[in-house]
Amino acid sequence: MNVTLPTTLVLQALACGHQYGFDVMDATGLPSGTVYPVLRRLEKEGLVRADWEDPQAARDEQRPPRRNYELTGEGAALLATARARYKMPREIARAPGFKPSPSRS
Repeated sequence: MNVTLPTTLVLQALACGHQYGFDVMDATGLPSGTVYPVLRRLEKEGLVRADWEDPQAARDEQRPPRRNYELTGEGAALLATARARYKMPREIARAPGFKPSPSRS
């Protein structure tokens, strides 16, 4: 799989606990036309799992149901490799759960 910077940013956002598309967009600064195709591709490749939230929770908040995404073990391994290739933007690097890769000397 070709791991681009946008793919890495989406993986990192998921690893930091951002679970649905708009939340990933906010965390990464990427547009929906980038985030949703990446999420679909990652799901197809088995790197993320996706499930629809309980419709009642969405009705209670008067909004459409969200599709929540979660990294699989393979997705986490790919993220570790991708982190070594790309620097993370400060906003994502400071997010809870982010552990920068050791720098190469």
